[in-house]
Formats: sequence, structure tokens, C-alpha cells
Amino acid sequence: MRAACFALLALLVTPADFRAEDKISPQERIALLRGIMAEYATAKTMLPRSKKPLPFRSDGTWDKKLWEEIGEEMGPAARPGDLVQITKVNIDNDRVVLEINGGLKSGRKWTDRVQVGMGNRTSPISMGGAPTAGTNLVVLFDKPLPPMQPADFKKMLAPVLDFDRRSAAEAYEESLPPEIKQAIKEKRPIEGMDRDQVTMTLGRPVRKSREVVDGLETEDWIYGQAPGRITFVTFANGKVIKVRESYAGLGAEAAAPLPTP
Repeated sequence: MRAACFALLALLVTPADFRAEDKISPQERIALLRGIMAEYATAKTMLPRSKKPLPFRSDGTWDKKLWEEIGEEMGPAARPGDLVQITKVNIDNDRVVLEINGGLKSGRKWTDRVQVGMGNRTSPISMGGAPTAGTNLVVLFDKPLPPMQPADFKKMLAPVLDFDRRSAAEAYEESLPPEIKQAIKEKRPIEGMDRDQVTMTLGRPVRKSREVVDGLETEDWIYGQAPGRITFVTFANGKVIKVRESYAGLGAEAAAPLPTP
């Protein structure tokens, strides 16, 4: 009789939210851990450095002002477009804690101050570790973790981390003005580009040369070799100021027409 009463009481005090089918299973926990650990993502917003995990709610919202204040004090661990890596995952009852780029660690331990030895010869028992400048993030569910797959969890993080992008260069290219993006697509350097944009357009130059004329230092990036088309991209103060082409060793018929007198 007493056992029956206890069983009935347990049924009465167990809320529907805690039913087994509404919670993540052990197998799903393992799949989630494997699906996130060591994954790369592109930061879509500034991720401030922080030892204490940055709070992020499972509905995709976060306290932006708080993150900005932490960033002003600690500096950024990643800026928009930066590629980051999940280096540690801790799955708790109602939250998932992510270590990003090794977290924020000084590399020092209390054991670094402890030395052992005999006589005048001593040595530290610990040499410490390499410092890191990452951060930590906690996804808060405010209830037992629901059933989910790695893809579901990544979708939750979409406002701050994009797991679909594998290259910071791709994110950088998307932020460029339309005329620059079009020129890169056409492999055509234009005035106003910076060095990174020219590299994305034509790759690394065959050679470079510098000169100073009337106090202005310029740098030429030279693409192509004779016989054939040679492109000269001239930089001043980090920006392209001139692009010109010549055709070496191909005869006058390949050269640009002379201006009409």
C-alpha cells in the first residue's frame, strides 16, 4: 500500500516538461558532442574575450550591451568574419558550454611558483602552458536539454556563429562593395583596391618594385612574364592608384593602339 502511494505521489509531482521523451538522450548527447567538438565557424558578431562564459539564450538572443561592455574591457577574441574553432564542449543538464579558440588563459598556474630541489639548486615543478586569447560561451536553455542533433544546435548559434562558412576570406569578400566584388569575380584589378583585394583578384605577383617620386613612395606589383601580357598594379598608401598592361615580345599587333596626335 505504501509503495503504491509513493508511486502515485511521484506521478503527481513530475511535470510534463521532464518526461523522458522531452529530454536529450545519452546517444544524442554523444552525437552532439562529436558534432560540435573541433568544428570551425565564422564569427558573425564580435566575440569578446571572457573567462566567464558569455550568456547566449537558446532562442537566439543575447545581451548585446553586456557583450559590448566586456569587449571594451577585455578586447575581442574574434571579430566579424574571423574563423574560430570550438576547442572544448561541456554538456550540462540545462546548458551547453563552449570553449572557443582555447578559451582565455594566462598560461600560468599556482604550481609555477613552487620549486623543489636540494641545496642551492631548485627548479619549478610546473612550466605552465601556452597562453590563449579565446573566449567561452554558454547556451542557456532554462530547462532540461531537449532532443536535438548537431545541426539543430548549430542553427541555434546562427546569429553569432556560422558553421556553414569554412573560410574567413569568403566572409570578408561578402562585406566588400559591389564594384570590388565584381572586379574580383572578373579577375580584374581596379583603382581603390587594397593589397588583400588585389591578392584575391590575381594572386601573388611575380615580382615587386618600389620607388619614390616627388616624396611619394609607390610599389608596383607585376603579374605575367614575356612573351605575353604583363600587368602592373601600382600602390600608394596601401591603395591601388593605377593599373596598366603591356604585351612584351608579342609584336606591335598585340600592343594597345597609340593615341591619335
